[in-house]
This record gives sequence, structure tokens and C-alpha cells, in this order.
Amino acid sequence: MELEQEATSRKALVYVPANETMRSLEALEQRLGSLGWERYYEDRAIVQLHKRGGVDLISVPRDFSRLRSTHMYDVVVKNRDHFKVVDL
Repeated sequence: MELEQEATSRKALVYVPANETMRSLEALEQRLGSLGWERYYEDRAIVQLHKRGGVDLISVPRDFSRLRSTHMYDVVVKNRDHFKVVDL
């Protein structure tokens, strides 16, 4: 028995205060930086950000085209009033 998957909808990460769709790692880092997040660790595949004075980490792929809904929801959960995920 195989589970047939419907076509997956595309999602986008939106910075709510400016209603801006995040289209690059640089844009995302700029918005997160204004909220107190800074780079913690980076390598060829991922960039990790941590919030000053906290223990939370956000990991995102360096190649922004590989950003998936799990990465987006991680950003949203840790910044509830500033980001949301929308269907395109």
C-alpha cells in the first residue's frame, strides 16, 4: 500500500511588521538582527543564530532555496509577533 501525496503547497516566511516576504538569508538575518539575534555558528551548509542573553538557536540553510517549512516554523515559534508562514 502506498500513500499518495497531493501536490505540496509552497510556503513563504513573512516579516509581519513590514509585510515583507523573506527572499534571502541576508534579509532574514537583517530582520532577526533587529530582534536581538546574531550569528552563532556557520559552516558550508547551515547558519545558526542565537538570541543575546538566551539559549534559543535558529538553524537555517546557507542556500536559501533549501529553506523548508520546518526552518520557517522554527523562526516563527521563536519570534511569534514578528514572523508568519503563508501559503503561496
